[in-house]
Amino acid sequence: MSNNQVEHGGYIHHVSILFFLIVMVVVRVEAYSGGGSSEQCDYFTGTWTVDESYPLYKPATCPFIEREFRCVPNGRPDLIYTHYRWQPLSCNLLRFDGRNFLEKMRGKSIMFVGDSLSRNQWQSLTCLLHSAVPNSNYTVARVDDVSIFTFTEYEVKVMLDRNVYLVDIVREDIGRVLKLDSIQSSKLWNGIDMLIFNTWHWWSRRGPSQPWDYIQVGNQVMKDMDRMKAFEKALTTWAAWVDSNIDPTKVRVFFQGISPSHYNGTLWNEPSAKSCIREKTPLAGSTYPGGLPPAVGVLKSVLSTIKKPVTLLDITTLSLLRKDAHPSIYGLFGSKGMDCSHWCLSGVPDTWNEILYNLI
Repeated sequence: MSNNQVEHGGYIHHVSILFFLIVMVVVRVEAYSGGGSSEQCDYFTGTWTVDESYPLYKPATCPFIEREFRCVPNGRPDLIYTHYRWQPLSCNLLRFDGRNFLEKMRGKSIMFVGDSLSRNQWQSLTCLLHSAVPNSNYTVARVDDVSIFTFTEYEVKVMLDRNVYLVDIVREDIGRVLKLDSIQSSKLWNGIDMLIFNTWHWWSRRGPSQPWDYIQVGNQVMKDMDRMKAFEKALTTWAAWVDSNIDPTKVRVFFQGISPSHYNGTLWNEPSAKSCIREKTPLAGSTYPGGLPPAVGVLKSVLSTIKKPVTLLDITTLSLLRKDAHPSIYGLFGSKGMDCSHWCLSGVPDTWNEILYNLI
């Protein structure tokens, strides 16, 4: 072999090594920055950090926020809670880009299905999108229990189906019956391109606010039953519907996860706190001292049985850390009420939607 051939072979060898090193650096940078696929990043483990470029919109620029989420106009004096950004430990979240979201979803429909926490996230998304295209025409309509926010220029519908149990409540001769294995209301979900489901907060309701008189499972009708078991049975019915009706090539399915409340300061190492009032900062770190609500385990167990792809928006821990972000006395009922269940807008649900944006 000639000296030229040896030198040429050595040159190729060095170029190959250099190329390999460059590729490895790019892969590692992508994994850190969120530039790769969503599977490379755990978006749900992280910390809250102050970022003065947040919030992503101001409530004044979103005229359709319902009063119960409109904390600043309701008199909340502190604003630091609006300036926190969620920082995953293993990567970065892409900042929500409303125009890009609308372009990706052009001609498609999105539906949130669930209780008032779904309404919280639905209103957040409409505000995020409207603030990105403030001069773009929109319409708002309501048909029975479905609210429809349409960005006419993009032909994008962002919808809300108020359905607190996912399964049916039927009025019969004996009264209102919660049917844990019936899901006829699902007819509203057909033909939707993206579905985001949620249920939990109404499962513990008792007394006048409980919207049913009996529970039915199969042919058995009873006055009541263990609520966690009822929750699990309803989720199982919903899971069977997903497996029987969803075409993953046409429809993306998400589950919002369990949104937590803050009524017991002992759970965040502040025993004197009986609610979230006057809480102004998140908990530091990535873990919540009081642990996860039991409903999280039930939900994850049922989701693990579904054969069709369903993505869990696992927002429980990141929301547990935000004891500061509820309306408290700046919600629907003012000083006469104490709301440590819902979230101020702008606020935490914007992060739920920012993660949703990263996932799609």
